[in-house]
Amino acid sequence: MAYWNVHPAVETLAERLAAVRARIQAAAERSRRDPSTITLLAVTKVFPVTAILQAYKLGVLEFGENYVQEFAGIAPDVRDLAGARFHLIGHLQSNKSNVAAELFDTIQTVDSTKLARRLESVGRRLDVMLEVKLSDEVAKSGADPAELPELIATVRECPHLTLTGLMTMPPWSDDPEAARPHFRRLRELAEQHGLSGLSMGMSHDLETAIEEGSTCVRVGTALFGARKKA
Repeated sequence: MAYWNVHPAVETLAERLAAVRARIQAAAERSRRDPSTITLLAVTKVFPVTAILQAYKLGVLEFGENYVQEFAGIAPDVRDLAGARFHLIGHLQSNKSNVAAELFDTIQTVDSTKLARRLESVGRRLDVMLEVKLSDEVAKSGADPAELPELIATVRECPHLTLTGLMTMPPWSDDPEAARPHFRRLRELAEQHGLSGLSMGMSHDLETAIEEGSTCVRVGTALFGARKKA
């Protein structure tokens, strides 16, 4: 069920944030997990810089952006926010890796050894996650699970890159349970390769993701409302 059907009266950002945090806490408690081990990543793509500033004032420190060029335009307005960290969660083309490495603190969508080496060549310390493709959707990016051993080895050979875990984007479905097999598979892959971080789950299925071990839920709509379509 979509969040806006569950919380029809939630209108302000402060109220939406409180509602999302309550959902995270409840899901963690049901799963016998510590809620403090789950990062709320506020996805601010296509929203104005005021969305970041308002969320920051409410205590949000982790932000997700999809587009390098779009974030480059607002970065000067947010680079002085003490403690704030910015994650790239959209597909990263190799030709934009230099710019991305300078703008972001974490790149969650590393999906090739070529991209990893390009990020390393910038010489700036970065946290990285490996995006894994677990569906047949042509539009989805990510490394094949069979490519993970080589990709993990490459990243670990890069002194400026710190590998924190895996990320995935399952096929869209209104049913949160539809994503469970993909979340479970990502957790199994992380365990297989000795990784602890799992970036998975969004506004509509964060509970399912947390039940399957997510350590980072990427929430946009439940915080900032529906994005306007062009």
